[in-house]
Amino acid sequence: MRLTLIALTLLLCSLNGLFAQSRSDLEKQRAEIQEEIAEVKRSLDLTKQNKKASLGQLALLQRKLRLRQAAINNVNRQIDFIQSDISNSRNEIEKLKKQLDTLKVQYEKSVIYAYKNRSNYDFLNFIFSASSFNDALKRVEYLKSYRNYREQQTNTIINTQALLQQKIGGLERSRKEKDDVLAKQEKDKLELVEERKEQAQVVSKLKSREKELSKELTSKQRADNKLKASIKAAIDREIRLARQKALEEERRLKAEALAKAPAAKTESAAEAAATKKEETVVKKASVFDATPGGEIISDNFEKNKGKLPWPVETGNIKIPFGNYSITGTKLFGNNPGLTLETDQNSSVRAIFDGEVVSVFDVEGESNVLIRHGKYFTTYGNLSSAAVSKGTKVKAGDVIGRAGSNADGNGEIEFLLLLENKNLDPAGWIKRK
Repeated sequence: MRLTLIALTLLLCSLNGLFAQSRSDLEKQRAEIQEEIAEVKRSLDLTKQNKKASLGQLALLQRKLRLRQAAINNVNRQIDFIQSDISNSRNEIEKLKKQLDTLKVQYEKSVIYAYKNRSNYDFLNFIFSASSFNDALKRVEYLKSYRNYREQQTNTIINTQALLQQKIGGLERSRKEKDDVLAKQEKDKLELVEERKEQAQVVSKLKSREKELSKELTSKQRADNKLKASIKAAIDREIRLARQKALEEERRLKAEALAKAPAAKTESAAEAAATKKEETVVKKASVFDATPGGEIISDNFEKNKGKLPWPVETGNIKIPFGNYSITGTKLFGNNPGLTLETDQNSSVRAIFDGEVVSVFDVEGESNVLIRHGKYFTTYGNLSSAAVSKGTKVKAGDVIGRAGSNADGNGEIEFLLLLENKNLDPAGWIKRK
């Protein structure tokens, strides 16, 4: 019985530790979500200074709604954990009550037995009635063991009662915690209702500006097409240069192989050795990886996926990558990168070490293209560029200043490419 009680206690402690850890993680996650919501609110307060509803404002509201829903889901998971804890506590309390009842019955029987055989005469008679001296010793040991058993019973009852009270106290705390979490859930739901109303108001205002927004997005699409064409031309040029460098490397390796070939070897054997060296270069997945140091830069860039910094210190995603549509309107489009809204004229920084391969103009705005091995990042719609072609940059170096948009806010176009293939930058930069 005692071993069973100890095992049960250890099991309960380990389960409580697991629940506490999970709930602790959820509480930490909730704090992070609330911090993000506060950040979005601050950004929204700034956008509200412009009385005209904007796509940036809508994007922030949609982000806040997603975060609010995440907060509600977080609370629901917390409630599930607490409810599971309450159910487990109730089951444990019932088990402990049954154990306590059993212990009390057993102890009661032992007390009655001891009462009936309480006189010293009975004990002495029990010992001296033994058939031999060894038997008498065994009877003495039995009486000692019986006395110890009763003491153990008493201690077990006391410990079980204490554990029972501890579980009852824990159950009450869990109930109170559940009430507190339910209050948070109710608050979040009320906030969600208000935020949906706020979004509906902005959508209504945007709908009234649909023609104006259509012109803005058409202008953006035209600029995007020019931007993509300029980027492609620059990358194609870099690919040609990389191939030229790779060919030069192949020729160098071939010359080395031919020079090292023994005089006894035939010319064809020497050429075969050179061709083997040549194939090592050709087999690279990207022509940029075949250039000296290119593969290392590409690998380092890939290893930082999801950890790369934003190109602007403060900002939000106004228009996401790929196909998009504007809620409540018939407007839609396809974005080659991320359209980031930020403070006007704010610093734009390189997200990784690289080399500027092109600085070009699109509709009066500067654009900077940086190569990171086989990866390229483009920073478009800059009011000015602080670098030129051939500049070696480090992560965090200022490469220019953000231009402005039709709403009077700062805005840049941020693109990420694997050679000529556009990638979604949102999966590569840190979540804001």
